[in-house]
Amino acid sequence: MTAPGPVSGGFAFARVARLGKRARAPMKTSEKGIETLELEEGNVLRAYRCPAGKWTIGMGLTAASGVVIPKAGMVITAQQSRDLTKKALAAKYEPRVALVMTGARQHEFDAGVLFDWNTGAINKASWVPLWARKAGAAAISIKFRLWNGGGGKVLPGLVARRERELRILFEGMYPVLGEPSRPSVSVARWVLQLDFAEKIAAMTAFKKLGYPVGLDSAAIPAAEIRRFQVDHGLTADGKIGRATLSTLQRRLDATEKAKSVGLFSGGVTASAVTSAAPTGMSDITDWIASQPWAIGAAAAVIGLWGLWLAWQYRDVIAAKIQGRAPRLAAALRSI
Repeated sequence: MTAPGPVSGGFAFARVARLGKRARAPMKTSEKGIETLELEEGNVLRAYRCPAGKWTIGMGLTAASGVVIPKAGMVITAQQSRDLTKKALAAKYEPRVALVMTGARQHEFDAGVLFDWNTGAINKASWVPLWARKAGAAAISIKFRLWNGGGGKVLPGLVARRERELRILFEGMYPVLGEPSRPSVSVARWVLQLDFAEKIAAMTAFKKLGYPVGLDSAAIPAAEIRRFQVDHGLTADGKIGRATLSTLQRRLDATEKAKSVGLFSGGVTASAVTSAAPTGMSDITDWIASQPWAIGAAAAVIGLWGLWLAWQYRDVIAAKIQGRAPRLAAALRSI
């Protein structure tokens, strides 16, 4: 038997190299995974401010994504949004998940990516080592479900989201958002996966801010949602999605914080000074209230705080003056 020549040997080596290279190809989020991400995050094609005030676009992309710097008035297409999402996944999330979930099947990998996109915690989540050790669904689920809160509170939306991710992780069952049962230009459409309690909370908030939407979550007047969207510089499409709900949350947060300093409601008084103080400081606030000079100093500090809040929530101020001064409102939103 003659030894293989350099040509056949080279061919064999090249074939093995190709196979090895193919085996080492990094995993990517599947199309189903990206579609699920869109269902969870929404896909907003016009830049908006998230509840924290950061400009956001697409499937929740901020400047921190490294792939886009959203700005006031920025508009992208649905294809651009998907391309940017894929770039963000490839740059940050997919490599992190691949590193800690070696050997994952596609649906397991997708579940890890969806979890990490929402929490940024795939490297420290205690369920991941259990998954790697094949500890069993019950043990993994207990740890997975711990990631259900924010600000020290359990959030129903995150509870439901974790359950959807668990179904993907263990069963490969991806959620599907069906078409509305009675599409109508007169009825607003929910475009995120929200439970009944979340919808009621949003409807109550709209009503509190002067947008009467009724009590039936399936028959919200689209005209009221469009009016809210116009007032806040959003795309007036009558859809209750991520941008609309984030803006609604900012309105609520601004109102709550403004109350503590008398912002928009008559200035700073001695009672406002004491009520703005943290709990557990009653002796200090009583003393401040009895000292005229201390009241003045505290009022000055709170006044500066009020100005800072006004700047942080200038988009909310823009909404309040939209009808009277649309140009000024537009200028405030552009900053």
